[in-house]
Amino acid sequence: MTDRFVHTSPISMIVVRNAPMSITFRMWKARPQLEPADSARGMVSIHVVLVHPEIHWNTGNAGRTCLAAGATLHLIEPLGFSLDEAQVKRAGLDYWEHVDVRVWPDWATFEAELPRLGQPYFFSTKATQLFWDAPLAQAEGTVLVFGRETGGLPAALHERYADRFVGLPMVSERVRSLNLSTSVAIAVYEVLRQQR
Repeated sequence: MTDRFVHTSPISMIVVRNAPMSITFRMWKARPQLEPADSARGMVSIHVVLVHPEIHWNTGNAGRTCLAAGATLHLIEPLGFSLDEAQVKRAGLDYWEHVDVRVWPDWATFEAELPRLGQPYFFSTKATQLFWDAPLAQAEGTVLVFGRETGGLPAALHERYADRFVGLPMVSERVRSLNLSTSVAIAVYEVLRQQR
């Protein structure tokens, strides 16, 4: 008999068992947490890079995800908003002040530091390799790079880092792309999954 995963939340997990059909509920008393010892067991640094983000809500949500996962958020200017805007802080809720945010004046300045941060993976709807086929959890650190909401990453980066581009699978042809902050969350938690 094989289990097929159906749904999970901090409260319950449902597993459907084949023949005869039955449903098993397992209750968790608390959400799973990464222990401080995880870093000693090989958890590596995660860096999320937003190149010219345009929408403050996406940046705030990405910041919240970074805080939850212990990742650093890098913002490459120009930004389509001011970091002083209340909307950015509101999207990050009361977490924003705790997010490790680094703002870079341009890509070239950030790129000079890139080798020190880890192995980069560039996310794009034009990528031919799916992100779950890439070894995202690199021992020297992982850098997840995302482009602006309306245009993605610049063509120069597609040319220079062609072999480092990965994409998220989308079944429907009616969807051009996923929301930026959603994509960040999926990628960050895939790195954490691969590290475990």
